Amino acid sequence: MTRYVFQTVWLVAAPRQAVWDVLSDVLRWPQWWRGAGPVSELERGDERRVGSRYRVRWRARLPYTVEMDFVVDEVEEPVRMSGRASGDLAGTGMWRLTEAGEVTRVTYDWDVCTTPRWMDAVALVARPVLARNHDWVMRRGGEGLARQLDAEGYSPR
Repeated sequence: MTRYVFQTVWLVAAPRQAVWDVLSDVLRWPQWWRGAGPVSELERGDERRVGSRYRVRWRARLPYTVEMDFVVDEVEEPVRMSGRASGDLAGTGMWRLTEAGEVTRVTYDWDVCTTPRWMDAVALVARPVLARNHDWVMRRGGEGLARQLDAEGYSPR
């Protein structure tokens, strides 16, 4: 398995609670996040969504689809949400939201390994391409989130 560690930052000119409300509603991601979908809820967690399990299919510019299940392990509304992925990608992810004035900073840390053999077989050569594909999906997410909130937004990195 090939390991990938990413950090994505989005800045959105909207209150943290409003950003949280959109971001934490995983079933609605395909409505605003280009590349996400379909999403299905496999298990309903508690009232904070801890224990929820979702299946998400991702598609980017490259002609392949990544499918994974994601289990929500921890929720501290509207500050942090983390969990574990399994499927084509296996590992951990954590969303963190901080607010400074009228801007919410969304940071996503993603530490995963690829599980399909073909991804590992091409990793040496394709690693930069797969990383750019990830970045493309995440940029679409930041843009879509800002649009959904009717707010200005950008990804500084």
